[in-house]
Amino acid sequence: MRAHRARPAHRHRRLPEAITAFLRPRPARELPGVGTKAAATLTEYGLHTVGDVADVPQLTLQRLLGSRAGRALHERALGRDTTTVDPTPAPASISAEYRFARDELDPAQHRSALLSRCQLGARSRDSGRIAAGVTCTVLYADRSGTRRGRTLTEATHHTVLLARAAYGIYDSLGLQRARVRSIALRADALRPDEQATRQLALDQGDDKPLALEAVADRARSRYGHNVIYPAALAVRASGRRGS
Repeated sequence: MRAHRARPAHRHRRLPEAITAFLRPRPARELPGVGTKAAATLTEYGLHTVGDVADVPQLTLQRLLGSRAGRALHERALGRDTTTVDPTPAPASISAEYRFARDELDPAQHRSALLSRCQLGARSRDSGRIAAGVTCTVLYADRSGTRRGRTLTEATHHTVLLARAAYGIYDSLGLQRARVRSIALRADALRPDEQATRQLALDQGDDKPLALEAVADRARSRYGHNVIYPAALAVRASGRRGS
């Protein structure tokens, strides 16, 4: 019988070197999590290849791209990926519906209902997901309905940005005289939030709402989901919430 010979240990030691040799000349935009905005930022600072990114201190990348994105990109440029593999498939979308107590004609109430459903952004943040699109479904008094979606310029899980997209869809429907029975909002094409192309592209006017959102998230995690909500919802006419 022919004896099986163990592989020389030096072959295993060469594996990291082979990975490094393969990765370093590759374009930085090929790294997982590098979207259009992140690629533009890297190019602006002269980081064109994976090797360029690997040679930059992690703290520098975090200043350019944000704490989580910078840390993840640095690890991947070095050929390391510490992402936990979850065998349970993540949902491709999440949705929330608002059912009015009676058929509602007031556009202000329609928009208020939309804002309340935009709190699904908090659910996305809790699960570490971002949405690439938003779909709004309106059911009318005659049981007919309208569904319209919009692809976001940048995937997000921020309530203020989801609300902005939802309002844009609502305005495009022209429902000033429509009697609405329910409004549903769906966050589409969910993916891990580490793939976000980052808040550096956001308008400065969004800074305050996003800071308040972070405070609200911490309060909700400690005291419950109903402890903080937009002031506009405090004056909303009573209605029945759907799931």
